[in-house]
Amino acid sequence: MKKRKTSLKTILLIASGLFALSFIDQKAKFIDASFNAAEKQYQFLAKEADKDHKFPRTLTPSGQLRGTDEWDWTGGFFPGSLWYIYNHTHNKETEKEAIKWTEALEKAKDLDQHHDIGFVMYCSYGTAIKYLKDQKKIADYKAILVHSANTALKRFNPQVGVIKSWNEKKSWDGKTLWKYPVIIDNMMNLEMLCYVSDLTGDPKYKDVAISHATQTMKNHFRTDYSTYHVVDYDASGKAIHQQTNQGYADNSTWARGQAWAIYGFTMMYRETKKPEFLKTAQAAAKFYMTHKNLPKDKIPYWDFNAGQQGYKSDADFSTLKLNYIPRDASAAAIVASALVELSTLTSGAESKSYLAFAKESLQTLSGAGYFAKYASNGGFLLKHSVGSLPHHSEIDVPLTYADYYYLEGLTRLEQLKK
Repeated sequence: MKKRKTSLKTILLIASGLFALSFIDQKAKFIDASFNAAEKQYQFLAKEADKDHKFPRTLTPSGQLRGTDEWDWTGGFFPGSLWYIYNHTHNKETEKEAIKWTEALEKAKDLDQHHDIGFVMYCSYGTAIKYLKDQKKIADYKAILVHSANTALKRFNPQVGVIKSWNEKKSWDGKTLWKYPVIIDNMMNLEMLCYVSDLTGDPKYKDVAISHATQTMKNHFRTDYSTYHVVDYDASGKAIHQQTNQGYADNSTWARGQAWAIYGFTMMYRETKKPEFLKTAQAAAKFYMTHKNLPKDKIPYWDFNAGQQGYKSDADFSTLKLNYIPRDASAAAIVASALVELSTLTSGAESKSYLAFAKESLQTLSGAGYFAKYASNGGFLLKHSVGSLPHHSEIDVPLTYADYYYLEGLTRLEQLKK
């Protein structure tokens, strides 16, 4: 009788294993199809970008490719996306394009006009280092990242405890002059600092990242772990304004801002193992994943509270004449990538819930509703993202960073499979 029970248990384990292998195989096909389509689309996009030698950012209202120079915050995403595609396909032509567009950013190692040098340099050079085999280039790229990290530290004020995002700036409603504004997006620039501390053995870079994350944790979150977009500080480090710049209202939750928070604190927990950072990532993720206004397909509206009672916007949306609330695929892609990683830093049912949510989001983004057909959408992968509705800018268009975090999410999912 005992032997029979053990035998039955073994059969069940084998059956479970076969089911898991079948499930993984299905996921592998889904990832392969997405990357193969992405490579063809980016071959088209690279040819378009070569025409004016600018880094692809989005499309103009007339449907033309809008590019930027290396001083814009989005320059690193196009080469970074090429690296993720190359990592999957091992196509040498894609590698050549990735190297060309990465090295075209080198001057940006001195970018100190705003906080986004981490986006620009780490998403390009940092991603390149993961997949390059040329040791000379790897050494050169590491030196460029060290230089970039030193540039980033110029915007850190020890008294305030955070890296200044923008220089003195008026809010879009014209009512507030921000003197030391810090935006939730800035969490994404801390990974480069952590990397450079590990690379050089000098803790000063990671110490700045920890200080920034700690202050952000104190001042950017409401009690329900939704986020303010902008926090303005005085010279002593006291938060004096908590507002929005790209969201619907000061008290609303801008979807991409919430995405930056989930991703940024997940990353900071991975880098520091500080439990308070994990708690923050988990709570921010819970707010996003369980919000009553999140659509069933898991692709959020550009703001969770747009147009709702109790959320008053000072922005003039009347001239937009929109009869719908736009989705933001970029926020969905960022969250999906973050949740794949968060699933590896947690356990049990919680871990499974993060992974399941991420998979469903990535599958939706890979479907016809969001993934563009070849040579359409200007050569970008994903449709339906929003840059800044209050500024009447980049509404329901492709955005280069949506593609980047989508491909990163697929890459992380594939790494789990392996």
